[in-house]
Amino acid sequence: MGNLLQSLPKTIHASAILALILFLVLHFFGDGFAFDRLFWSWLFRYFHVLAGVMWIGLLWYLNFVQIPSMPKIPDEQKPAISKVIAPTVLFWFRWAAFFTIVTGLIVATLNGYVHQALMLGIGSGVGKNTAIGIGMWLGIIMAYNVWFVIWPNQKKALGIVECSPEDKAKAARTAMLFSRTNTLLSLPMLLSMVSAQNLY
Repeated sequence: MGNLLQSLPKTIHASAILALILFLVLHFFGDGFAFDRLFWSWLFRYFHVLAGVMWIGLLWYLNFVQIPSMPKIPDEQKPAISKVIAPTVLFWFRWAAFFTIVTGLIVATLNGYVHQALMLGIGSGVGKNTAIGIGMWLGIIMAYNVWFVIWPNQKKALGIVECSPEDKAKAARTAMLFSRTNTLLSLPMLLSMVSAQNLY
């Protein structure tokens, strides 16, 4: 067991196998399942939740742990963060944002509400479309911030892209402010998503 848990890939593979076994037990010993629209909607919702947990978890790690801790780290130790940890975090962060949006749009399409939700339920008379639509638009804005503001500025701040010291400092501040903006939007986005699934 120790060998399994000391390797992240082995741990993830074991987790996926356990999830698959649980899926098969729940469905084969229940009413069974068919590869219909409901199945694909469920599967992509599961992927949506997985990607979303990774994305928002890393957003909160950056804002609750890494950014506030940086001033406390001695200068000689900061390259470990900027050269090793931060680029890895940002890789998973931006791709989790991408897959959260893509899988969310697939779920909305499979369930037939993508257009009404993106129109914020205007004219549909369905509150669920408004709630999920607000969550979708907040998520899209947040993903835009990740890919087109935070990541380009982080590349400068981390020295991945060459720039002047002044531009580097400005880029670091811009990336931090947009990361904080995403943190600000994260609770309303999650509230809208959960409300749409549970209050309507």
